Amino acid sequence: MSPENIDTLVIGGGQAGLATSAHLTQHGVAHLVLERARIAERWRSERWDSLVANGPAWHDRFPSQLFEDIAPDAFPGKERIASYFETFAKKINAPIRCGVEVTALHPLPNGGFRAETSSGVIEAARVVVATGPFQKPLIPDLVPVTESLTQLHSNAYKNPDQLPKGAVLVVGAGSSGAQIAEELQRAGRQVYLSIGPHDRPPRRYRGQDFVWWLGKLGKWDARAKEPGTEHITIAVSGAYGGQTMDFRRLAAQGVVLLGRANGFADGAMVLNEDLAHNIAQGDANYLSVLDEADAYATAHALDLPTDPEARQFAPLPGCVTDPVLSLNLHNHEITSIIWATGFAMDFGWIKADAFDEKGRPVHSEGVSTVPGLYFVGLPWLSCRGSAFIWGAWRDAERLAGIIAARAPVDA
Repeated sequence: MSPENIDTLVIGGGQAGLATSAHLTQHGVAHLVLERARIAERWRSERWDSLVANGPAWHDRFPSQLFEDIAPDAFPGKERIASYFETFAKKINAPIRCGVEVTALHPLPNGGFRAETSSGVIEAARVVVATGPFQKPLIPDLVPVTESLTQLHSNAYKNPDQLPKGAVLVVGAGSSGAQIAEELQRAGRQVYLSIGPHDRPPRRYRGQDFVWWLGKLGKWDARAKEPGTEHITIAVSGAYGGQTMDFRRLAAQGVVLLGRANGFADGAMVLNEDLAHNIAQGDANYLSVLDEADAYATAHALDLPTDPEARQFAPLPGCVTDPVLSLNLHNHEITSIIWATGFAMDFGWIKADAFDEKGRPVHSEGVSTVPGLYFVGLPWLSCRGSAFIWGAWRDAERLAGIIAARAPVDA
C-alpha cells in the first residue's frame, strides 16, 4: 500500500498541536494532526481527579478563545480544560485524527519524513512534534518494590480512595506534590511531604494574580533560565479557589515536612538536612516577587492597594527546626508513596540525529537542526512561557510562519 502524503504532519493533539494547526490553517498550509488517544489526553487520564489549572481562566487560554461559563478569575478543572480544547478543535475545523499513534519517524534520503503509525505509513515534507514535556514519568530507584507498599508517580494518582489505608509519603514539593499532599491531608490521611529546592510565588499580591505580575515584570518572556535554577520547581496552586502554597500552613494542618529524599536503608527513607534551607530559599523567592512588584507599582504609579500582611510569616514549625532525618515506613504506618518527581523527555521514536547526549532536542526556538523538523510546546522553547497554553500559541504562530514560507500554499 502506498504511503499517504501530506505537506506538514503535526504529531500531538494537545495545546501545542492545536495551536500549530490553527496557525498553519491561517497560512493555508495543508497539514494533518495525529493524536495517539483523545484530544488533550494527558489532561484527561494523566492527572488527578481534582486538578485545576494553576492559572486563572483569563490567563491560561488561547488568545482567540475564552473559557465559557466560568468566571475569569476562577481556575478551571482538568475536564473543563479538555473540553475547552475539544471546542477549539471544532471551531478551527482542525484536520485531526484521534487514536493514531506514531511509532517511528524517519528522515527520508531526499528530504522529508516517513512516519510509521498504528494505521499506516504517512510521508510528509515537514513534521512538527507537539507531544509536550510530560512524556516519561521519573521515579528514583530508591525504595524496593514490595506488595506491602503502593508506589505511584503523580501522573497515576487519581484520588485518596485509590490508595490503601494508612499514611502517605509524598516526594516532591512542586505544584503536583504540594497539591496532592494537601488533598490527602484534607481527606484525613497522615501525610509526610519531602521538599526539595523550589520557587514559591504568591497566589495574589496587591489585588493581582501572580501570573499578572510575572507578565508585568517580564518574567514570562525570559529567554533563558538563570544559572542554578535549571531544576527548580514551582510550588503554586489554583486549588480551593487559589491560594499561596505555604508549607507552614500545611504543617499547621498536620502535614509533616521533610528534607529531600536521599536514599533508603533498613526500611527507612534517608532524608537530607536541607529542609530549613529549602524553606528559606522558597521564602526568599516569594519575597523577591513582592519586592519587584512593589518597585514596578511605584515606578508606574499603579493605583493598587498595599498588602503588608503578605510579608508576615508564621513561625517555623517543629518539623523544620527539628527535622526528621530517617523515616521508617513501617513504624509510621506509611503504606503509599506518591512520587511527584517530574518527567523526562522520550523521543526515542524519532530516528534522526536531532538530539543531544541527554536526549533533548537540539533546536533554535523550535527549529531543529534537522531540516523540516520542528518542536513546539516544550519548556523554554523560546522563553519561560513556552510550555504554557498561551506560550505554545505564540511559539506555534512563529513556527507556522516559518513553515509557510517554505511550504506550498493551498489553491
